[in-house]
Amino acid sequence: MRKTFPMINGVWARLFILTVLSIGMACQQIWAQSPAGGEFARVPCNLAIVSKTNGARGGSCDEKTIRDMARHGQVYEQNQLGIASILAIAPDYSTAEALKWFERAARRGYAPAQVNLAVMYSNGWGTPASNAKALYWLQLAADQKYPRAYFDLGVFYLQGKWVRQDYAKAFELFRKGAELGDTIAQSNLGYLYDRGLGVAQNAAEAAAWYRKAADAGDAMGENNLADMYLRGEGVPQNDALAFHLFQKAAATGHTGARIKLGYMYAEGRGTAKDLETAFMWISAATCAGDRRGEYLLASLRGQLTANQVEKAEELARNLRLSPEPPVSAKMLLP
Repeated sequence: MRKTFPMINGVWARLFILTVLSIGMACQQIWAQSPAGGEFARVPCNLAIVSKTNGARGGSCDEKTIRDMARHGQVYEQNQLGIASILAIAPDYSTAEALKWFERAARRGYAPAQVNLAVMYSNGWGTPASNAKALYWLQLAADQKYPRAYFDLGVFYLQGKWVRQDYAKAFELFRKGAELGDTIAQSNLGYLYDRGLGVAQNAAEAAAWYRKAADAGDAMGENNLADMYLRGEGVPQNDALAFHLFQKAAATGHTGARIKLGYMYAEGRGTAKDLETAFMWISAATCAGDRRGEYLLASLRGQLTANQVEKAEELARNLRLSPEPPVSAKMLLP
C-alpha cells in the first residue's frame, strides 16, 4: 500500500535569531570591514590565515605585520586580531586577547569591533558578562548606521531580552539594517511581514524581502522564499522554484531547507520522486540536531530496503562534512 507524506503544516519561514546569547550564532556577528572614509580608509591588511580561510578582499599580511599595525592604532588590523583570537586559530590566541583587541578598535569608534565587543560582553567571553555593556556598544555602532548593529538590537526588542519587548521597534531596526543591505536583517524583516509582527501582515512584502536576501546568497532568505513558493503565498505557487531554492539553502547546511528538500523528493514535487535521496537529506538534518523531520524518516524507512537505508545514511554522514558549517570563518568577513 502506498504511503503518503502529509504536507509539512504551518509557516516554515523561519526567523533568523542571531543573538549574542548563542555561542555558535554569535560567532557570525564578528566582522571586519574597512571604514568608508577617514584616517583608516585604505586597502585592508588581512591576517594571512584568516584571509585564506575567508577569501577576504584586500592584502594578506603576516602576523608580525598585522600586530605592528594594530599596536600603532590601525583599527582594521586590531579587529583582525580579535577575529583570530576568538577563532583560536593558534595556541597563543584566547578570548581575553580577542576582548583586548576588539576593545581597542571599538574605543576608536570602529563599528564592527563595537558589535564584536558586544558579543564578548553578552556571552561573558574573556570578561564577566554584562548585558548593559553589550547594549551600550551595540547602540554606539547603530549610531554610526552600521547594519549588523541594527539587526542585533532588533533581535533584542523582538525577544524582549534586556529591553521591553516591542515588535514595532524590532521592525524599525530590522528595516534600517535591511535597507542598508544586511541580508539577515532582510530575512527577519520578511518574517515580520510574513507573521504580521510589528507591522500589518503582507505576504507580498515578506516575499520581496526574502528575495533580496536570497539574491545575495543568504540561506535563510532562500529557505523562506522557497517556502512562500511552496505555499503560494505572496508569490505564485511554483514547486520547481521552491525546489531550486531549497536545494541552494540545503547545500550550505541549512537544516530546515534539507528537511523540506527531502519532503519534496519524497513527494515528487518540483523533481522526480526519489525516496532514497529524500531519506538522505532529512537524515543529514536530523544528525545535525534538527529533529523536525523525524516522522518523515520513520515513514521513509518503512518504504526502503535495509541496504538503501544504510547507503542513504552513509551519504548523509558524508554530506554533513562537505558543506560549510553554519558557523565558519568565512562568515566573519564581508
